[in-house]
This record gives sequence, structure tokens and C-alpha cells, in this order.
Amino acid sequence: MRLATFARDGVVSAGVVRGDVVHPFASSLSVRDIVERGSAAGLDELPGVPLGNVQLLAPLQPASFRDFVAFEEHVEGVRRSVDGRGGVPDAWYDAPTFYFTNPHTLLGPDVDVPFPAASVARDFELEVAAVVGPSAEIFGYTIFNDWSARDLQSREMQVNLGPAKGKDFAGTLGPWLVTADELEQHKDADGFLELECVATVNDVEVGRDLLSHMGWTFETMLAYAARDSRVVAGDVLGSGTVGNGGCLAELWGRSGAQEPPPLQDGDVVTLTVQGIGSLTNRVVSAPPAAPIPAFRKVTP
Repeated sequence: MRLATFARDGVVSAGVVRGDVVHPFASSLSVRDIVERGSAAGLDELPGVPLGNVQLLAPLQPASFRDFVAFEEHVEGVRRSVDGRGGVPDAWYDAPTFYFTNPHTLLGPDVDVPFPAASVARDFELEVAAVVGPSAEIFGYTIFNDWSARDLQSREMQVNLGPAKGKDFAGTLGPWLVTADELEQHKDADGFLELECVATVNDVEVGRDLLSHMGWTFETMLAYAARDSRVVAGDVLGSGTVGNGGCLAELWGRSGAQEPPPLQDGDVVTLTVQGIGSLTNRVVSAPPAAPIPAFRKVTP
């Protein structure tokens, strides 16, 4: 089942997508509500509406968003773009590491993504996101673009915290939430989803990889997220960026130059994942931010 959140005539609704038609639920339940109840079974549906007549939004507003880094090739390539040496830290192999990203700036398909105006090293990241269900299981999957201002990110992470402002301005989810049973057939013997993932910029392919090249399954990442902590229905877990061109920074690290070039205003990025669909957005610049007040040094 494909569950969508969409707007039509100024009204936001949830529904199930079949073919090129979305069937709104008769109730006022959101996709997040459906995730929390564990199923859309038994919900009455209204007559279908062509997808071309609605604006798809991010499938749900997460309770929280943990973004993992589960692809070894991505880690090696991006580190090489930062310090020229590359390599993967030994600690990376200990457990599926993640950071908390901003659930309040998530956008949906086919809308402009406003990058910080000061950023000139703009990047995308091709990921799959898993949504947690009410019994601490994976309810479903969607596509996640973890937009990255690499110049801001690299500077702030010298403080050994973050990422922060290099990431929290925007992320996109969509086009809908595919329930886990729909993709079960794509799991290999070890529980990894063998889904082909492709990224294009202005219709030119720049990356392609298999989701099954993750170092850990989503189930392992969920168990790790819950260790000594709490995970609730509606939480989202990002896979981390796929390898082999799942972002520009990885390619920069391998070539030693910013080629392909950083994203610019007007560039259109499309992420496609087998069994889920495609997520397309255009890059624009946000209004310039106010200057940061100078640091005040305290003299003992």
C-alpha cells in the first residue's frame, strides 16, 4: 500500500495511492495517525482523485528523525573530499552511527528547496527512510533527500559537533510511504533490501547503487536507536547516503575536484528508488541571513 499526504484546494488530506489516482480517506486521520494505529485497514475511502490534480506533500511529520550513515563507500569518499586522505574510522564499524536532524523543515515532492544563500558547495544525498510502527517494527519506507551545504558543514564540524546548519535548513521526503509488506519480496537472505537507487541532476545520471550495500539492516538500526533510549511510532530512520555517487561530495573526494559541480539555483535533482518511486526538487537560494554577532571574549 502507498500512503500519501496531499493538498487539494487548500485542504490537506491523507489517502492511498493506486496507479495514478489517490483515494482520500473519509476520516480526518493523517498518515502519522495511521502509522501509530499500525494499519489503514477498515478505513473508508472517498472517490479517487488524479495525482495530477493534487500537490503531494511529505508523507508524514515524523516524531523524530535519526539519520544513519550505513554505507562504507560513502564514508570513505566523503572523508576523502574533506581531508584528501579518505579511509573509514575504525569506530564506524562498531555500530550504525546516526545524528538527529530537523523534522520541522521537511518538504515534499516537486517544490523548491531553499539553500542557505551563503553556501556555494550545495549537495544532495540519496537515501531511503524507514518509518517506525507501533510495535517497534518497520512500518514502511519512503525516499529521503538529505540536502547538504558542504561548506557550512565542514566548517562547523571542526568543533566536533554536528552537523547542524549545514543540514537543518531542509530535507525532502516522498513521494509517498510504501508499507513494508510491499517490499518484502526484495529482501535478500540476510534481510537487506535489494532496491536499485538512482540520482540524476538535470536529467543526467550521477549516481547508482543498491540499497542492499548497507552495512546494517533497518531492523538493526532500529534496535540500535532503541538501545538505552526510546523509539516511538512515527520516528523516521534514514539509511544514510548510498555509495557510487549517492551525493556529489563522494564524487569530489574520488576525483580530487568539484566535478560534477556543486548544485546551483535552478538545478533539478531526482532520486528514484525501485519499488518506491521518484522524488524531484529544484534548488533555489533562501534570502540572505543576518550577520552573526561577534564572539564576546570574557577576560578573567
